[in-house]
This record gives sequence, structure tokens and C-alpha cells, in this order.
Amino acid sequence: MKNKKILLICLVILLAAVVITFFIFFTEPTAESEGATKQTAMLVNTVQVKKGDYQPTLQATGTVQPVEDIMLSPLVNGQIIRRSPKFTPGSFVKKGQTLLQIDPSDFRNTLELRQSELLQAQTNLEVEMGRQQVAEKDLELAGIDSLSDKERQLVLRRPQLDAVRATVKAAKASVNQAETNVTRTTIKAPFDAHVISQNVTEGSQVAPGDNLGRLVGSDYYWVTVTVPVSQLKWLTFPDTDSEKGSIVKIKHTTAWDKDTYRIGYLNKQIGALDNQTRLARVLVKVPDPLGYESDSNLPKLIIGSFVEAHLESKIIEDIVRLDRGYVRSNQTVWVMDEGKLSIRKVDIVLTDSKYAYIRSGLEDNEKIVTTNLSTVAEGIALRNEESDSIQETTQNKSKEEQ
Repeated sequence: MKNKKILLICLVILLAAVVITFFIFFTEPTAESEGATKQTAMLVNTVQVKKGDYQPTLQATGTVQPVEDIMLSPLVNGQIIRRSPKFTPGSFVKKGQTLLQIDPSDFRNTLELRQSELLQAQTNLEVEMGRQQVAEKDLELAGIDSLSDKERQLVLRRPQLDAVRATVKAAKASVNQAETNVTRTTIKAPFDAHVISQNVTEGSQVAPGDNLGRLVGSDYYWVTVTVPVSQLKWLTFPDTDSEKGSIVKIKHTTAWDKDTYRIGYLNKQIGALDNQTRLARVLVKVPDPLGYESDSNLPKLIIGSFVEAHLESKIIEDIVRLDRGYVRSNQTVWVMDEGKLSIRKVDIVLTDSKYAYIRSGLEDNEKIVTTNLSTVAEGIALRNEESDSIQETTQNKSKEEQ
């Protein structure tokens, strides 16, 4: 009897639980479609693009080189008897400035000897010309008309006169050479230069071919820059030496301040690719690289240093400029089109260090998705803060009207 009572109580409890469960199930609230739609659209950030005319800046690297670079060498033997204080490493020298003086004593003595030989040869020429006049008178008095041209030349001493004239010409050449050697004892700067090295001093014995020092021109330096061959068509090179090519900003990030740069100009395109990188090589001409002529505090270029070159390209018209980070794989761009994702294939004509320049595939004022999506599929629903704000405003107006 007791067991039946317990079993009855359990059945009543079980029945009550079933009734309560059915009641909860059939009376729960139903989700509205408006809320479901909002939850399925992914929230993204967008930027609006605009077509226009842009001038890209192409970034490349290069090495600083001198335009004029010589090893100073004597053309005559001798001992250095004087060295200019300016002929020291780091100094600047002007064109024609005397750097070294070789002892000219022996060469001046040789010049005097050659001048005396010339005077003797000129005297012999005058004597021979007098003899020729006498020979002409003797031939005229003799009245001989049957001589051949060759015999007449011999009688008139023409071969002797030619020989003396040749001696005079040789003597003049010897004098000129002696004068040149005297001039060569004074070693001068061939151009405005910066002294890189100095290898001799007073008392040094020198000979032709010796390395006296190194000079580099101070008017211009070259920066040899390598760029992809495809970018050459966007650069402007001068047609003549008086013209200037595209403007180039030279930066030395490891040595100069962040915003410090030197201005150069595209000068020439080297007609051969770099053997290792297979990139095109161009020359950038930088005026007054050492700040010698100007009064500014611009930094000096150092030969052999590795620098950055920022080259201004030609202006590209009617084009979209987009941050390179927003260009996806296979040259595609994600566009938010009427609340849905549109994957666009774009035509990129040029890229620089920051931007991609797109000719086709994007229209003016379109919204580019900048958020990285975990799920990428054509037509998936998107929303951004702007669309959320518009939707919230619309809902508030509807409630007020009700």
C-alpha cells in the first residue's frame, strides 16, 4: 500500500513537469526578422575613392659616385720642392690652383740649350738663303738654259736650303717640348675639386705614372639608381645637357635626420641592366653635393654611400589612387556595393611605396572595404557605421510616427 502511494506521487510529479515544459515551449517569444537581418551582416570599415590626376613618387636605392674622379700623376721626373697647404685630404681646390711644384732647374737648363740650338739653326738658315741668292746670280751670269729642273734645283742649292729649314723646324719643336716640360713641373688642379687623398710631400721623388693623390669634382655627384624596367616609361630624362629631368629627393636614412634630403635630377639612362638584379640603371645628377658653393646647412653626400632615391614620375590623369594595403590577392579590391561585398578585378598601371594607381575596375566615390574578412564571398551582406547610423535613424522616425 505504501509503495503504491509513492508510485502515484512520482506519476503526478512527472505529469506536472511535462505540462510545464509544453507550456514554456509554446509560449516563448518569436524572433523578429529585422533583428536577424542585422545580426547576419558583417560590420566593416570603408574608405571612399575619388578619381583625379596624381604624380606618383617611385622609391629606389642607389650608390653615390663622383662625376669627375682622377688620380693625380706627374708627366716629368723630379723632386717635389713645394706642396700647397690646400693639397691635403678633405680640402677644396679651385681649377688652376697650384698643388705641387717639381724642381724645374734641369728642365730650364734644357730649355736654354734648345733655344740656343734653335738660334744656331736660324742662323744657318740665313746663311744658306744668302748662298742661294749667290747661286741664282751665278747661274744668271753663266747664261745656261739647257739644265733640267733637277739639275737647276741642285745648282741653286735647294736641297741644302730644305735641310736647313728642317733643322730649324726640329729646333723649334725641341724648344716647345722643353717649354712644355718646364710647365709640367707645376702640377695644378684640372677642375674645382675635393681632395680625397695625398700621397707625396716636399722631398718626394716622383716619376710619370706615380700616384700623387686623388681628386674628385665638387660641382656634381652622380647617384646610380636601379629601377624596374617597367617604370622607365614614367620617368622624364633631359634631351640636352642644359635641361633637367625628373626631380629626385636623395635621403640617407642611417646618417641624416628623417626629414632631411638633397635634391637631384634625372640625367641619363645607362643602356645596360644590372648583372645581378636585372634592373635598369639610371643616373641622378646632384649639384653642389658637398655644399661648397651654397650657404645652406644641407648635408654632404659621401662617395660610396648607399642612399634612397625618391623619383617624381609623370602625372597620371583620371585615375584612382588606393592604399597598397587595400589591394587583395590577384589584383582584386573589395567593394561595398549596396550593402553587399563585390570582389573587383582592377587594372593597376603603377605602384609606388604607398599607393596603387588603378586605371579601371573602380568608379568614382565607391566604398572600398578596408577590414580583413574571415569569410570572403561575392554578395555577402556588409554594414558599416554609416549604414548602422542611417538604419537607427530610420527606426527612430518610425517609432515616433507610430
